[in-house]
Amino acid sequence: MAAAATATILELDPSHERAGRVIEDIVRLERRIFPKHESLARSLHDELQRRNSGLIYLTSSAAGDDGDEVVGYAMYTCPTTLCATITKLAVKESRRRQGHGEALLNAAVERCRRRRVQRVSLHVDPARTAAVALYRKAGFQVDATIEGYYAPRRNAYRMYIDL
Repeated sequence: MAAAATATILELDPSHERAGRVIEDIVRLERRIFPKHESLARSLHDELQRRNSGLIYLTSSAAGDDGDEVVGYAMYTCPTTLCATITKLAVKESRRRQGHGEALLNAAVERCRRRRVQRVSLHVDPARTAAVALYRKAGFQVDATIEGYYAPRRNAYRMYIDL
């Protein structure tokens, strides 16, 4: 019988004693999930230093575990009150289809809403059908198709939701 797990969404506090371990876990997930040219693994520390940026992450711990496991994360930036951007949303492959992506997306949008942002946008590869479905379910609409966004012949949908 599997132990019951609890999931918690937290905002990264770089001064917290566990921040280094959390960042290491996120870098490992970045390397596993995204192609090298799309990964923020090398620049994550710089991204976290950017003004008006935020990173939330979801941890899960099963009864009897020593520590929390980072199972997903979302990065966003709110440079103006007009528009924010969700720059990353990822969930560990073995933990997908359990509502974690939806919870992270909703939490990121809510943080933008608290900053009185009017629109949240993001880019997604149309071939990532599960991600596109998640964003549509949350109310995001396709604004445009950006040709060659990720690579030659690899486009992106630019999606948005008005708050």
